[in-house]
Amino acid sequence: MVWRVSDIPDLKGRLAIVTGSNSGTGYETALVLAGRGADVVLAARNAGKAADARQQILAAYPGASVRIETLDLASQASVTGLAERLLEAGNPIDILVNNAGVMALPRRQVSVDGFELQMATNYFGHFALTARLLPLLTAGTARVVPVSSIVHRQGQIRLADLNHETGYRPWPVYAQSKLAMLMFALELARRSEAGGWGLTSVAAHPGYARTSLIENGPMVASAVARAGLKHVFRPFIEPMISHSAASGALPILLAATSPDVKPGDYLGPTQLNEMKGPPGPAEIRPHALDVEVAAQLWSATERLVGVKFG
Repeated sequence: MVWRVSDIPDLKGRLAIVTGSNSGTGYETALVLAGRGADVVLAARNAGKAADARQQILAAYPGASVRIETLDLASQASVTGLAERLLEAGNPIDILVNNAGVMALPRRQVSVDGFELQMATNYFGHFALTARLLPLLTAGTARVVPVSSIVHRQGQIRLADLNHETGYRPWPVYAQSKLAMLMFALELARRSEAGGWGLTSVAAHPGYARTSLIENGPMVASAVARAGLKHVFRPFIEPMISHSAASGALPILLAATSPDVKPGDYLGPTQLNEMKGPPGPAEIRPHALDVEVAAQLWSATERLVGVKFG
């Protein structure tokens, strides 16, 4: 039986935080959660775009509970600030969707904290946010959803150079960040079980969802590439191998809300090599299951971002 949005239970009274929720799959995730009654926090870097997203959600669901919190995942100070505000409020978090990301930046860029920007945004920021929010995540039966990607298959964890200070290449770094997110999800599930934290960590990926991420990648660094994207790829090729942002959000929503998922599950589209289609179990490549590397990555990340779990 195909899982559908209508299968999501009533979420009234549940607090859901979605990062990167002003557009793409993050927005679609927040939209559905709000429609099912959750109190939704749009955690986003751009306050103006987040305000637009909030208005769109309220237009669709006039009675929805939606508020905005500024969050720049590439800034540990911003991550800490959001965590402190939420901790001060003291409301248990039921759903945390670690979704925000940047993809395949053509040139190596560095965050305010000195981290490579893809790793800072896609992985380090989410790791630190989850760690700092742990008291609110263990106050009930929280669901944590780190969002990975099918490109985790090509990823390698460079423990000696996580920030790719040498030999930067856009796609391998993006793949590493998404592999790190999947390994984080699996390790979080293991540590929650061992430590009795009570949270459920379930990873998901959207497949090839039609969002704005591709326009920021190295394929469109030139005018010729942009023209090809607009006049050839977008209208003729992309529809055959991709699906909408709303469809891409379905595995994330399944991971965030289904009572049938288990800690350590990985969900994604189930057609065309997981690029599109209805949500279901996704393939975890063997290197993502390396518990020794996962533990080393966890420890290295704690040292880099300066925060520990538990």
